[in-house]
Amino acid sequence: MTNPRIVILASGSGSIAQAIIDAQHSDDLKAEIACVISDQASARVLERAEAAGIPTKIIAMTENRTDWDKEIVAALTDLQPDLIASAGFMRILSADCVSKFKIVNSHPALLPLFPGAHAVRDALAAGARKTGTTIHWVDAGVDTGALIAQEEVEITPSDTEESLHERIKIVERRLYVATLQQLLNESVRSHD
Repeated sequence: MTNPRIVILASGSGSIAQAIIDAQHSDDLKAEIACVISDQASARVLERAEAAGIPTKIIAMTENRTDWDKEIVAALTDLQPDLIASAGFMRILSADCVSKFKIVNSHPALLPLFPGAHAVRDALAAGARKTGTTIHWVDAGVDTGALIAQEEVEITPSDTEESLHERIKIVERRLYVATLQQLLNESVRSHD
């Protein structure tokens, strides 16, 4: 039986994507990473994917958002993934895209608290005593999809945005990989 296919969407350095790649190489994640797609030609995640022998594709944002949306949907349709992992992908996907594919995202906060791009800073500014990471389904909103898994991270008095975010990332990478495998296992069972 062939392994299920994952596509990774990423915009930046690719630390979460690297955790997924490492888990696949060590067989902790039983999946084929079919492609890493980025909207940024200079994203380090592309180098990480190429070093692991994973195909890459750049779909840069265009002035015409509708054309970009169609290009993303066409690329994903061609790749036929069982699951899409949004790993630091800093673009909102169209309602058409999220309705056609199973897309999972991670967020550095305990949603529904602190949605959006500045979750760690927002948690600190609010004086929260704990935060964490959330793995959730992607819908047409911003960090509004159904929750799949969460894990707490304590906030210490000495935390800066950077130190807290680094501690969250450690938990986030582990939880994301475990959640992807759980979802793939459930998907395989539902097809049996």
